[in-house]
Amino acid sequence: MELSFRLKSIASIIEKCDAIADIGTDHAYLPIHLVKKGVCKYAIASDINKGPVEKALKNIVIENLEDKIECRLGGGFSTIAPLEVQSAVIAGMGGNLIRDIVEEGMDVFKELNYCVFQPVQNPDILREYIYSKGFTILDEELCIDEGKFYEIIKVKYSRSKLAVSPIYYEIGKKLIDKKHPLVNKYINFKLEKYYKIYNSILDSTDNAKIRKVEVMDKIKQLKELLINES
Repeated sequence: MELSFRLKSIASIIEKCDAIADIGTDHAYLPIHLVKKGVCKYAIASDINKGPVEKALKNIVIENLEDKIECRLGGGFSTIAPLEVQSAVIAGMGGNLIRDIVEEGMDVFKELNYCVFQPVQNPDILREYIYSKGFTILDEELCIDEGKFYEIIKVKYSRSKLAVSPIYYEIGKKLIDKKHPLVNKYINFKLEKYYKIYNSILDSTDNAKIRKVEVMDKIKQLKELLINES
């Protein structure tokens, strides 16, 4: 079983532990990989839908890991008790949904050593939530899988509010700080998107003018984040 680049990138920032939960596990590829590699001794593969849980169970049986990976049917953190696992992964869903899962399962989330988020949409909304709640971002990763960028955010519960520029909701500060090899490519991808938005605003109304100023300000801030590679 070969993991996708996305799942490999998630696996790369998971530390050794006794037990981990994969929320929205789909085929249980990640828990299977983590157990087989000895990253964790035990895993919970959880999903809100019956179909993915059945697929996950089939794959677990094929790998002969029924005694090390348990499938559970249910939404978010509802399938896990506080302190039952040391870490968790919430991957392959929108940033808004990940935020809602954390909010609804705060009693579980706050007891984790860390949680790995991998939003497929709205990573900026998720980061804004993380900073507004005062959670600590321990690490961030970035990968390209099948032509698409994926951001991975490793977070720990805390109450240490850190005031950051909103541009870091858009591009992870940890990615900039560690000069991630893909970060300039990602910033340029974002710049292209915002130039298209800017050029599509044709109205001369007051609202349109304000929007153009906002978009150009975002473009300037993104350009300032580009890392000098010389």
